[in-house]
Amino acid sequence: MPSMKYSRRDFNRLALAGLPAAWALTNLPASARASIDSKINGVQIGAITYSFRTMPDPNEIIKAFVTIGLGEMELMAADCEKLAGAPAAGRGGRGAQTPEQQAAAKARQDWQRSVTEATFRPVRQKIEAAGIHLGVLCANLNEAMSDDQIEYAFVMAKGLAVKAISSSTTVKMAQRVAPFAEKHKLVVGFHNHDNTEDPNQMATEESFKAVLATSRYLGANFDIGHYVSANGDPVDFIKKYHGRITNLHVKDRRRNHNGPIAWGEGDVPIKDCLQLVKQGKWDFPCNIEYVYDDPEGVIPGVKKCFEFIKKALA
Repeated sequence: MPSMKYSRRDFNRLALAGLPAAWALTNLPASARASIDSKINGVQIGAITYSFRTMPDPNEIIKAFVTIGLGEMELMAADCEKLAGAPAAGRGGRGAQTPEQQAAAKARQDWQRSVTEATFRPVRQKIEAAGIHLGVLCANLNEAMSDDQIEYAFVMAKGLAVKAISSSTTVKMAQRVAPFAEKHKLVVGFHNHDNTEDPNQMATEESFKAVLATSRYLGANFDIGHYVSANGDPVDFIKKYHGRITNLHVKDRRRNHNGPIAWGEGDVPIKDCLQLVKQGKWDFPCNIEYVYDDPEGVIPGVKKCFEFIKKALA
């Protein structure tokens, strides 16, 4: 399918209109809705499983969501593969791989080539059985990937029946990803970081404009923390492009490319962003991305973030 191209002149109109049905949470069947209610005054709050990366077993991550009371999940592809029974990846250093590592890598590649959408349906069923809605798959698509590897990410997403893929990737990848997104009618939200020196990196409003103009099936997995670190205004961005946002990543940072800081101590207007989503009645999830090594542990740490959000939306 040819990629849909739009001029910069048309961009603002396209930001809020003419979007595919894949954007709408309301299109999800009743069976796909969570029983854990973490919608706070109309704003759907969840977390990306990357927040729990210190937990190697994704089954424990599911339990953590239940313990905290989060009913919305953004699932990392690696966690999905573990839940689906993928062979463990062989760990290799910079030198030549051992025969055992080579065998492990081959077994994993063979497994990835053999999967179908049906392979991943039990993963969604397990998450739903815990009362959690699975809205987004995080599959990072890089320029070194083959077309088969990109297709694999979409097969996983279709099997999970998510509404979107989020992806840390580059501006150049928009041209390669768009035909897959259009074929599968599945939105891909490009995730931003704070490298403003490289125009190929997702970091500025201009980088998002270039991606969103490529196809109506490309959107923004908008990280408000990284955007502030890159000296952007996240409130202004959400006002302009809310119709193209797949989900937010919520964290605190300081301006001028500084690293993570405790929520409420940085420059990110977390409350203003969440209140804006509330006032606009927009249904994209706002997902906690917990990036700290907390001595108290990740579950208490994410709980503190969730409590911060509850107060911000009171």
